[in-house]
Amino acid sequence: MDFPVSFHIFGKTVLAHPLFEALGMFIGMRFYFYLKRKSKEKTSFNTSAAVLIGATAGALMGSKLIGNLENPYKLFEHFDLKTFWTNNTIVGGLAFGLIGVELAKKIVKHKESTGDLIVFPLMLAMIIGRIGCFLTGIYEETYGLPTHSIFGMHLGDQYLRHPVSLYEIAFLVILWICLKLIQNKKKYPSGFVFQVFMLSYFTFRFSLDFIKPREELIENLGTIQLMCIGVIIYYIFKIRKVKAVNSH
Repeated sequence: MDFPVSFHIFGKTVLAHPLFEALGMFIGMRFYFYLKRKSKEKTSFNTSAAVLIGATAGALMGSKLIGNLENPYKLFEHFDLKTFWTNNTIVGGLAFGLIGVELAKKIVKHKESTGDLIVFPLMLAMIIGRIGCFLTGIYEETYGLPTHSIFGMHLGDQYLRHPVSLYEIAFLVILWICLKLIQNKKKYPSGFVFQVFMLSYFTFRFSLDFIKPREELIENLGTIQLMCIGVIIYYIFKIRKVKAVNSH
């Protein structure tokens, strides 16, 4: 396979990454609306609209902000609007999307959790998007460090590299199965599946970034890893509180 993989659409050459990213978002949203129609938990139009707007706005801002802060020296020394707009990361999108949702819920005074319904559509979108990341090879910053392990692959240069996108796809598939088992037990309150997803994914990303190129900011940790630590701490306390209530 030659990297980067591209497709010819309407006479134009399109890289796999943006194509699969858009496809993932489209299929993920269709899956979300399908699950929403089947769900017994109904929310008002105002609440649904507010949550959707909050999530979208937060995710957009967060993905760009954290994506660019991965290399803050480059950002502040040579600021370029086009580069700023094209840099993004799912870690910032998830973290700031959560903040956007919580602010939106406060505005419309909605107290119940709204996260469980979005978990599997979100994971599906991420899996499809990561296929695009893999097919782009080293031509966008979604590749792994050189390795001599049996998993090493040629992604467009002379090095065998960790195929981190494939690692993430495998992790998400396993996590999907685990979350389905938790969901089917119907033992935990609404929102618990989303909390486990966030804690699991951010823990995984914290570990994965050790085998990805990164600008080290504090000790040997990069921006994404520092963001992961904050989210991990937040959800450890959230899940402990749920388990404490459940044990009474």
